[in-house]
Amino acid sequence: MTPLRPPRIDLRSDTFTLPTPAMREAMTSAPLGDDVFGEDPTVNELEALAAATMGKEAALFVTSGTQGNLVSLLAHCGRGDEVIAGDAAHTYIYEQGGSAALGGIHPRVLPTQPDGSLRLQDIAAAIRDENVHFPVSRLVCLENTHNRCGGTYLTPAYTASVVELAHAHGLKVHIDGARIFNAAVAQQVDVKALVGEADSITFCLSKGLSAPVGSVVCGSEEFIYRARRARKVLGGGLRQAGVLAAAGRVALTEMVDRLAEDHANARLLAEGIAGLPGVRLDMDTVQTNMVIFTLNHPTLKVGDLVTALRGQEVGVLAADPRRIRAVTHYGIERGHIEEAIAVFGRLLGA
Repeated sequence: MTPLRPPRIDLRSDTFTLPTPAMREAMTSAPLGDDVFGEDPTVNELEALAAATMGKEAALFVTSGTQGNLVSLLAHCGRGDEVIAGDAAHTYIYEQGGSAALGGIHPRVLPTQPDGSLRLQDIAAAIRDENVHFPVSRLVCLENTHNRCGGTYLTPAYTASVVELAHAHGLKVHIDGARIFNAAVAQQVDVKALVGEADSITFCLSKGLSAPVGSVVCGSEEFIYRARRARKVLGGGLRQAGVLAAAGRVALTEMVDRLAEDHANARLLAEGIAGLPGVRLDMDTVQTNMVIFTLNHPTLKVGDLVTALRGQEVGVLAADPRRIRAVTHYGIERGHIEEAIAVFGRLLGA
């Protein structure tokens, strides 16, 4: 079997970022200990930094965003409890039903709006009355930025309104904030404003922030205690994890502001392909580092275009049978975007 080789202009995902030189250096010199015993100083520093950054009491380093979301749901909910989420949410579609399979948590899905939000009236209507026939409504999950909506962001005001509604009914709120820093940079607000009084937040270090591995869960000390127990039972207990956490510290201190470059490159790409034959693209959805467009071409289907682009060293993903996704990130420069636009033009017959 021939080993796979990534395309030179890789827009498939921001998970394809490589660690920066500063990260590699930090990883080689990080002081280490056993994190299961709470004795890895580099992990402890990362968790303290993450908690302070999000305005929460405590934090937990986990191996991935999927693990972070799962331990959060397990910490908030018991078996038979219900979580309210969008029908396009990453936790619902792309995480293998882990909360149901491993936690017995029942999903109640609502229509995801084009901007990635859930309507407040839909959330209110979904909260169960006290009735022996119903599961107990325990949690509302939001996603910021929203993957399947093309990287759209939720505002501080919207998140605050969901939290107010949920708390008024005794529910908690978890934010899948895999790309929460993209949302903050795009809106030019402190990331704390996007988290507010939400009860927990998971964010990724290994996407636009460029660390090689890891996510962080933040919340109250009591919540993080339960999340740490959930991480352990999932086999996520880490030992000398400071070699990974060191890159995460660099990610938080050096890589946030540069996300604006990724947003500018995504906008450039969207503007460059929006008028090409067969491309339907809503520019209002290009808010951060993603470009998702519908392909309605007379001769090319989505799979054909993805393959043809790969043959020209441009990597994109099929979001579904009709849509294509491209994501900008560290390592992709303006010149790469200009080259990609030219390849799109040749293949689509501009």
